Amino acid sequence: MNRVWLVTGASSGFGRAITEAAVAAGDVVVAAARRTAPLDDLVAAHPDQVETLALDVTAIGDVQAAVDGVAARHGRIDVLVNNAGRGMVGAVEEATDAELRDLMDLHFFGPAALTRAVLPHMRRRGSGTIVQLTSMGGRFAFAGVGAYCATKFALEGLSEALAAEVAPLGIRVLIVEPGAFRTGFAGSADLTPVSTLDAYQDTVGPVLSALPGGSGQEPGDPAKAASAILTAVDADEPPLRLPLGNDAVDAITAQLDGSRAELGAWEKLARSTDFDA
Repeated sequence: MNRVWLVTGASSGFGRAITEAAVAAGDVVVAAARRTAPLDDLVAAHPDQVETLALDVTAIGDVQAAVDGVAARHGRIDVLVNNAGRGMVGAVEEATDAELRDLMDLHFFGPAALTRAVLPHMRRRGSGTIVQLTSMGGRFAFAGVGAYCATKFALEGLSEALAAEVAPLGIRVLIVEPGAFRTGFAGSADLTPVSTLDAYQDTVGPVLSALPGGSGQEPGDPAKAASAILTAVDADEPPLRLPLGNDAVDAITAQLDGSRAELGAWEKLARSTDFDA
């Protein structure tokens, strides 16, 4: 039996690529997006496999009804892909409470609500996969993207705990950590820039200037990323975390090596804080 996917942020980027890959595999996709018109061509080409759903994942009150509707129409949801997102660049000091909360709504509270809404359906069937699109910035952060990375860190922490909770129930969790891909992310109008104080010109300034100029030059191929995600979803023993792209693998490897070295350097002091035996 072909799977039923619910993919958010499906109108472009990774969401569109994953939708196309799942359709090519013979599956049915409910492609959710704030604006569904960009998906009209896929619906026309695959009317029996693609259904669009107008959904803003930050409208938490709409999430449960949307998920229940998909399950009612198709009988099940086999794969949930939490992909909707946008960027935000700028110094931590300059980020406003409203900007931080809006980004957390999109990258954390929305996916958390969708995950909670789909779990009862998956638990009843004793199967299902939840795919969380985070970023290599879900493993480490650097100057200029503190707010963005904080939201991805939060989703990764929730998902790691979730994976342990639902594994005995037949449900799997896959955290996908892409590097730079040609999704239009860097040049998107949804990439929110924060003006940089003079104090941060040397650290945050280069990030602000580099992102738009790099759009369309990223090394990652979204179609290959989507194929890799399907391969992991199909695997008998999928990973919890799947970095995508040479840049992601290299950067995460360097971060892990650096963390181990730092821990080793400070291990004696770290261990000295227990009560004496």
